[in-house]
Amino acid sequence: MQILIVEDERSLAKALKKILEQQGYFVDCVHDGLSAIDYAKGLEYNLIILDVMLPKLDGFEVIRILRKDGVSTPVLMLTARTTTGDKVTGLNSGADDYMTKPFDTAELLARVGALTRRRGDVVVNNIDYEDLTLDLQSAMLSCAGQSVQLSHKEFEVLRTFLMNPNMTVPTETLLINGWGMDSEATDNNVEVYVSFIRKKLKYLGSVISIKKIPKIGYRLEVNRS
Repeated sequence: MQILIVEDERSLAKALKKILEQQGYFVDCVHDGLSAIDYAKGLEYNLIILDVMLPKLDGFEVIRILRKDGVSTPVLMLTARTTTGDKVTGLNSGADDYMTKPFDTAELLARVGALTRRRGDVVVNNIDYEDLTLDLQSAMLSCAGQSVQLSHKEFEVLRTFLMNPNMTVPTETLLINGWGMDSEATDNNVEVYVSFIRKKLKYLGSVISIKKIPKIGYRLEVNRS
């Protein structure tokens, strides 16, 4: 299952990401309200964990915009604002649950489990796009009966692409997903691993290629003869 964390306190976002990944979730993190909207509208998530006090756009406004635009992903608001009025505002804005900081890890995981079950989602083991299948458990990439093993970073980069094949993925997003928020990796590291993935796509004979968008990021392209 895919979870989006929207939290401007990077140390807390990192801790939440680690907790959820230990439970088998795939996790993306963003740190402001505008990025939250871009990700939530561009990618398919099973749950959004949303802070209230965010740069650029607060959490209440984020969820109002998402609901107005038809995004029905369950939202758990996680915030230090504890007044009843804040909770009512969050729930009336479209949140499915409201949890205050500091939080108990066991309770957080219980609420995450309840919200993802409530929507009736099932655990997805593969991502399929065009002629590719990415096994989320083994990190095997398959095409037309052939398979190759991906390294951890190759897997995270390609998974990010396949989650939203119609979106140009910012290089910063690939860095966060592949190397972590505190990494000193640079754009060159992304370029190297994208080149590794390109070679594997070519080996498999896939119709999918990866195009670089200068100064922005990368996107998938379908090449049909």
